[in-house]
Amino acid sequence: MTDTPTNQLIGRLFYQRSQRVRVMLAQLPFFLTMSLAAILLGILYPGLLSNGQLMVSLWLNLFLMLACLAVPWDKLHPSSFLAIPYMDFLAVALFREGTQTLLSSAGMLTLFPIFWLCASGVAPKTSIASSTVASLLIIWNPVFQSGQVSAEALIRPILFPFMMLAFAITVVVLTTSMDGQRNSLLAKDKLLRAALAESQHRELLLETVVDTVGVGVVVVDADGHDRLMNSAQAAIHSLGKPHDIADPEEKELLLFTPDRVALAPEARPVRRAINGESFTNYQIWIGTGEKARALSTTARIMRHDDGRSEGAVIAFHDVTDMVNALSAKNDFVANVSHEFRTPLTAIQSYLDLALETPDLHPPEVSQYLKIADRNAERLGGLVSDLLVTSAITVERTPTNMNHLLSDSIASAAPGAAANSVAVDWQCEEPLLALVDGVRISQVVDNLISNAVKYSPDGGTLTVRAWTDGTDLHCRISDTGLGMNSSEQAGAFQKFFRAGTAVERGIPGIGLGLMISKSIIDTHGGVLSMESELGVGTTMSFVIPACVIDSFPEPE
Repeated sequence: MTDTPTNQLIGRLFYQRSQRVRVMLAQLPFFLTMSLAAILLGILYPGLLSNGQLMVSLWLNLFLMLACLAVPWDKLHPSSFLAIPYMDFLAVALFREGTQTLLSSAGMLTLFPIFWLCASGVAPKTSIASSTVASLLIIWNPVFQSGQVSAEALIRPILFPFMMLAFAITVVVLTTSMDGQRNSLLAKDKLLRAALAESQHRELLLETVVDTVGVGVVVVDADGHDRLMNSAQAAIHSLGKPHDIADPEEKELLLFTPDRVALAPEARPVRRAINGESFTNYQIWIGTGEKARALSTTARIMRHDDGRSEGAVIAFHDVTDMVNALSAKNDFVANVSHEFRTPLTAIQSYLDLALETPDLHPPEVSQYLKIADRNAERLGGLVSDLLVTSAITVERTPTNMNHLLSDSIASAAPGAAANSVAVDWQCEEPLLALVDGVRISQVVDNLISNAVKYSPDGGTLTVRAWTDGTDLHCRISDTGLGMNSSEQAGAFQKFFRAGTAVERGIPGIGLGLMISKSIIDTHGGVLSMESELGVGTTMSFVIPACVIDSFPEPE
């Protein structure tokens, strides 16, 4: 039984009423039918109104209706109202006798009390039995009153009680089924209401939690429409509103790159998330002037079980203070590095002079000078790394990548041998590219040296370089320590060191990957990482539209 409008109407008009009103409504059809029958008799057979039995039945009918209205049924036993339909049987019997069979359908009035008894749900078996017995008594009463009791006289009207028996059984079966379904619906309705209340409570809790955190959070559906935005994100969103647009779309917000260049529509965080990208620490600026803020954005895609996108959750973290602090630190490092370079240059110059005239010094002094020279070179390399993070420029020249890789692998050979790392490399020959050879060599040196350093227990270093049209591809893989997901997220940040490298005391200052990424980015390429803790790391870079067929002829 479904919760149709008809069922809802019946529930409102009957089941949701008080017990007194329900008793009155149940008796009303019988009362009205008896009253109509009395009116018809008064018109067709006015002489019958003097019949005592008929008048008693009519007065009994009126009395029962008044009793339904006056008796406080709500305060009595729940089944006390059944006295009314049992009294109705008496009224039907008297009415049938009083009409002297002139009204042929008078006996059908028993359908009303039978339906009421059997549909009440109280003692259904008793209701069926009492309805059948009452029907028999109604049709046999004239036989007993006439004194001519015989088998034929008793059997002739027996079809009517059996019809009433079948009707009573049918009503009980249908009512029991409907009551069961109704109770089931009520139980389901109770569960649904409880689930709704729990859902509303969880929604309120979620909104409170989301509004409590200091990170802007926005949830969008697959079409980019906002489904949830916390108060922090609403404040951030307002910073990017153009002055002439009251309610801008995401593509109209004032969003910029870290270099303060307007973000392209496809590079905006929400659009990237809608397009199916997940990312972490994607930095942008929002707003202009003194109100501009630096944001670190993170996005995750919500997917159905079948893989379809349901939308995305994008978090916006205000990192303006951190960006300003990093900028101040970079200025400080650049200034300090500049101050370091002058004395280091002098040290190396005098050491060179001393080393060029070894006869002037004892052998021991010459050895000390060599050690000092190596340490000075190391410090010079550190200073160069610090300086190169501030600004990187490239000068593209025709470069033979095969030779470049060969030189880098040769330089790393001693370290590979010390760590028992086998080297497997392959490069198309010739592979000519228009790149900054010095810078790309720096990148390859760094990636190969990292692969060797972070394979202290041996393994295999695999180097591959190939072309795809005019795009240059290079992949460097190792089977070393690897990194977990949190370490990979910070691998390209300045001064970052993986936990395993620190624990094992592997040397480094955490600038190599950041410098390499800056060099590849400046070439217009992409440097990416794939790593698994304890399995190894693969570093890959792609530089588009740089491969050439041959060296140009000199002018």
